[in-house]
Amino acid sequence: MKAIARRGDGTLKHDVQMRSHTVVADEPKDEGGDDSGPSPQELLAASLASCTAITIEMYAKRKGWELGDVTVHVEYEPAQRGSPTRFRMVVDFPKELPEEQRERLMQIAAKCPVHRTLEGAVAFDERVELS
Repeated sequence: MKAIARRGDGTLKHDVQMRSHTVVADEPKDEGGDDSGPSPQELLAASLASCTAITIEMYAKRKGWELGDVTVHVEYEPAQRGSPTRFRMVVDFPKELPEEQRERLMQIAAKCPVHRTLEGAVAFDERVELS
């Protein structure tokens, strides 16, 4: 998997390319951006929310469970001095979904690839290239 960010017009706005898709990332106006897209940190929260939702849907489909509408809310608070990065996630299931299924789906939700990446060890291989 790969993503490439390129600044386009001298502002903080960047076009981020992944496969054949392009997403705009920017900063809010109070951070010096034009607010033309979500911030990188908002994209991180979106990655966790969407990965969790997709993982839940895929598991339920394999089990033949009818879920109805499921919504995943994620709030992200970056690490501050002396405190860890904090994600608050709320999964909103239809009230008709049996408790056993809700419990199992929450166990599965914690196994989504983004969740596992965020809670695991991360290594960076960084280098400079000149063009």
